[in-house]
Amino acid sequence: MRLTKAQRATLQQKYGGHCAYCGVVLGEKFHADHLESVQRELLSKQTAAGWKLVSGKPLRPQNDVLENMMPACPPCNISKGAQSLEGWWRWISGHINSLNSYHPIYRLTKVFGLVVETGNPVVFYFERIEKC
Repeated sequence: MRLTKAQRATLQQKYGGHCAYCGVVLGEKFHADHLESVQRELLSKQTAAGWKLVSGKPLRPQNDVLENMMPACPPCNISKGAQSLEGWWRWISGHINSLNSYHPIYRLTKVFGLVVETGNPVVFYFERIEKC
């Protein structure tokens, strides 16, 4: 679904100009994320440089509606990809274990007090402001 300028402006203001997930203030280059994934078929297309994958028609067209879109910063939208919100939440939540297990520089930043783990659960911005 291609959004009009008016639809993009409305979507950007859905959470006061903030990313629905992390809460960062959005600039003009924000993404319109599908909360419930649309998932598109992948097609091979031949170009002058060779073959490349391109996205095709949506596999879940019923999700390709404005009501299913969330304003997102590029890092959140790219990170979430086609995952469900619950799946992405679990994936993000598991990163602390991965960082502690496999990344010595992360463990050093904790030792030097540069990073402090809070043990807080992941709560998305739209969840925090809807509780208010």
